[in-house]
Amino acid sequence: MAEQRKHSTTRGFSRAASLMQTRIRGASEARGFAVTRLLTHWAEIVGEETARIAHPVKVGYGQGGLGATLSILTTGAQAPMLAMQKDQIRDKVNACYGYRAISRVRITQTAPTGFAEGRVAFDHNPKENPGPDPEALAQADILSSDVASDDLRLALRALAANVLTKRKRQKKAD
Repeated sequence: MAEQRKHSTTRGFSRAASLMQTRIRGASEARGFAVTRLLTHWAEIVGEETARIAHPVKVGYGQGGLGATLSILTTGAQAPMLAMQKDQIRDKVNACYGYRAISRVRITQTAPTGFAEGRVAFDHNPKENPGPDPEALAQADILSSDVASDDLRLALRALAANVLTKRKRQKKAD
Protein backbone atom coordinates (compact mmCIF):
# COMPACT_ATOMS: atom_id res chain seq x y z
CA MET A 1 0.00 0.00 0.00
CA ALA A 2 1.10 3.51 -0.70
CA GLU A 3 2.19 5.52 2.27
CA GLN A 4 -0.15 8.38 3.17
CA ARG A 5 1.63 11.56 4.08
CA LYS A 6 0.14 14.12 6.38
CA HIS A 7 0.05 17.57 4.89
CA SER A 8 0.32 20.60 7.09
CA THR A 9 -2.43 23.15 6.63
CA THR A 10 -0.26 25.94 8.03
CA ARG A 11 2.34 25.80 5.24
CA GLY A 12 5.21 26.65 7.54
CA PHE A 13 3.41 29.33 9.54
CA SER A 14 3.08 29.14 13.32
CA ARG A 15 0.69 30.73 15.73
CA ALA A 16 2.08 33.79 17.47
CA ALA A 17 1.10 32.29 20.82
CA SER A 18 3.17 29.18 20.18
CA LEU A 19 6.20 31.29 19.23
CA MET A 20 6.00 33.30 22.46
CA GLN A 21 5.00 30.44 24.76
CA THR A 22 8.54 29.44 25.82
CA ARG A 23 9.54 33.06 26.57
CA ILE A 24 6.37 33.72 28.53
CA ARG A 25 6.79 30.48 30.47
CA GLY A 26 10.42 31.33 31.26
CA ALA A 27 9.55 34.82 32.51
CA SER A 28 6.65 33.60 34.64
CA GLU A 29 8.61 30.67 36.08
CA ALA A 30 11.34 33.10 37.14
CA ARG A 31 8.70 34.77 39.30
CA GLY A 32 7.53 31.41 40.63
CA PHE A 33 4.40 31.02 38.50
CA ALA A 34 4.24 27.40 37.39
CA VAL A 35 0.88 28.00 35.70
CA THR A 36 0.87 31.16 33.57
CA ARG A 37 -2.92 31.10 33.52
CA LEU A 38 -2.83 32.70 36.97
CA LEU A 39 -1.23 35.79 35.43
CA THR A 40 -3.13 35.90 32.16
CA HIS A 41 -6.59 35.13 33.58
CA TRP A 42 -6.28 36.78 37.00
CA ALA A 43 -9.59 38.64 36.68
CA GLU A 44 -11.46 35.43 35.79
CA ILE A 45 -9.87 33.49 38.64
CA VAL A 46 -10.39 35.90 41.55
CA GLY A 47 -13.22 38.00 40.13
CA GLU A 48 -13.37 41.44 38.55
CA GLU A 49 -13.78 43.26 41.86
CA THR A 50 -10.62 41.79 43.38
CA ALA A 51 -8.64 42.09 40.14
CA ARG A 52 -9.36 45.82 40.03
CA ILE A 53 -7.61 46.41 43.34
CA ALA A 54 -4.83 43.79 43.33
CA HIS A 55 -2.62 41.70 41.10
CA PRO A 56 -0.28 38.74 41.68
CA VAL A 57 3.40 39.53 42.03
CA LYS A 58 5.19 36.32 42.97
CA VAL A 59 4.78 32.74 44.08
CA GLY A 60 7.47 31.80 46.58
CA TYR A 61 8.23 28.23 47.60
CA GLY A 62 9.55 27.31 51.04
CA GLN A 63 12.66 25.20 51.58
CA GLY A 64 10.64 22.05 52.17
CA GLY A 65 8.68 22.67 48.98
CA LEU A 66 5.39 22.16 50.82
CA GLY A 67 2.92 24.91 50.13
CA ALA A 68 3.78 28.08 48.32
CA THR A 69 3.13 31.70 49.25
CA LEU A 70 1.30 33.89 46.75
CA SER A 71 2.28 37.57 47.02
CA ILE A 72 -0.36 40.06 45.92
CA LEU A 73 0.25 43.78 45.34
CA THR A 74 -2.40 46.32 46.32
CA THR A 75 -2.69 49.87 47.58
CA GLY A 76 -2.64 50.50 51.30
CA ALA A 77 -6.32 51.44 51.46
CA GLN A 78 -7.41 48.15 49.86
CA ALA A 79 -5.19 45.87 51.96
CA PRO A 80 -7.67 45.35 54.84
CA MET A 81 -10.38 44.31 52.37
CA LEU A 82 -8.04 41.81 50.74
CA ALA A 83 -6.88 40.52 54.11
CA MET A 84 -10.45 39.44 54.84
CA GLN A 85 -10.59 37.61 51.49
CA LYS A 86 -7.30 35.70 51.80
CA ASP A 87 -8.97 32.30 52.22
CA GLN A 88 -11.29 32.80 49.24
CA ILE A 89 -8.40 34.02 47.06
CA ARG A 90 -6.27 31.02 48.07
CA ASP A 91 -9.11 28.60 47.28
CA LYS A 92 -9.77 30.18 43.88
CA VAL A 93 -6.08 30.14 42.95
CA ASN A 94 -5.73 26.51 44.06
CA ALA A 95 -8.72 25.66 41.88
CA CYS A 96 -6.81 27.20 38.96
CA TYR A 97 -3.75 25.07 39.71
CA GLY A 98 -5.87 21.96 40.17
CA TYR A 99 -4.29 21.03 43.50
CA ARG A 100 -3.42 22.69 46.81
CA ALA A 101 -0.34 24.54 45.55
CA ILE A 102 -0.82 27.76 47.54
CA SER A 103 -0.93 27.52 51.32
CA ARG A 104 -0.50 31.20 52.20
CA VAL A 105 -1.45 34.53 50.65
CA ARG A 106 0.75 37.52 51.48
CA ILE A 107 -0.47 41.03 50.75
CA THR A 108 2.12 43.64 49.79
CA GLN A 109 1.04 47.25 50.04
CA THR A 110 2.26 50.17 48.02
CA ALA A 111 1.36 53.82 47.90
CA PRO A 112 -1.39 54.90 45.49
CA THR A 113 1.38 56.62 43.56
CA GLY A 114 3.75 53.72 43.00
CA PHE A 115 7.51 53.81 42.94
CA ALA A 116 9.18 54.24 39.55
CA GLU A 117 6.04 54.08 37.42
CA GLY A 118 4.39 57.03 39.13
CA ARG A 119 1.28 54.99 39.94
CA VAL A 120 0.07 51.46 40.54
CA ALA A 121 -1.43 50.09 37.35
CA PHE A 122 -4.03 47.39 37.88
CA ASP A 123 -4.81 46.60 34.27
CA HIS A 124 -7.59 44.10 34.82
CA ASN A 125 -10.45 46.52 34.31
CA PRO A 126 -12.82 45.34 31.62
CA LYS A 127 -11.87 46.91 28.32
CA GLU A 128 -14.46 48.87 26.44
CA ASN A 129 -14.93 47.66 22.89
CA PRO A 130 -16.66 50.34 20.87
CA GLY A 131 -16.96 47.96 17.91
CA PRO A 132 -16.18 48.63 14.29
CA ASP A 133 -16.70 52.04 12.80
CA PRO A 134 -19.91 52.30 10.69
CA GLU A 135 -17.94 53.80 7.79
CA ALA A 136 -15.47 50.91 7.98
CA LEU A 137 -18.37 48.42 7.93
CA ALA A 138 -19.79 50.06 4.81
CA GLN A 139 -16.38 49.91 3.11
CA ALA A 140 -15.94 46.29 4.22
CA ASP A 141 -19.33 45.39 2.70
CA ILE A 142 -18.23 46.87 -0.62
CA LEU A 143 -14.88 45.09 -0.54
CA SER A 144 -16.38 41.68 0.26
CA SER A 145 -19.48 41.88 -1.97
CA ASP A 146 -17.93 39.87 -4.84
CA VAL A 147 -17.27 36.75 -2.72
CA ALA A 148 -19.75 33.93 -3.41
CA SER A 149 -19.34 31.91 -0.20
CA ASP A 150 -21.38 33.38 2.65
CA ASP A 151 -18.98 32.20 5.37
CA LEU A 152 -15.94 33.53 3.56
CA ARG A 153 -17.66 36.83 2.76
CA LEU A 154 -18.62 37.36 6.43
CA ALA A 155 -15.10 36.51 7.58
CA LEU A 156 -13.54 38.89 5.06
CA ARG A 157 -16.05 41.59 6.00
CA ALA A 158 -15.12 41.26 9.68
CA LEU A 159 -11.41 41.31 8.89
CA ALA A 160 -11.71 44.36 6.63
CA ALA A 161 -13.83 46.21 9.21
CA ASN A 162 -11.26 45.53 11.94
CA VAL A 163 -8.33 46.64 9.79
CA LEU A 164 -10.07 49.79 8.57
CA THR A 165 -11.25 50.71 12.09
CA LYS A 166 -7.74 50.21 13.47
CA ARG A 167 -6.24 52.42 10.75
CA LYS A 168 -8.79 55.12 11.46
CA ARG A 169 -8.03 55.04 15.22
CA GLN A 170 -4.28 55.21 14.53
CA LYS A 171 -4.76 58.26 12.31
CA LYS A 172 -6.75 59.97 15.08
CA ALA A 173 -4.01 59.18 17.62
CA ASP A 174 -1.33 60.69 15.38
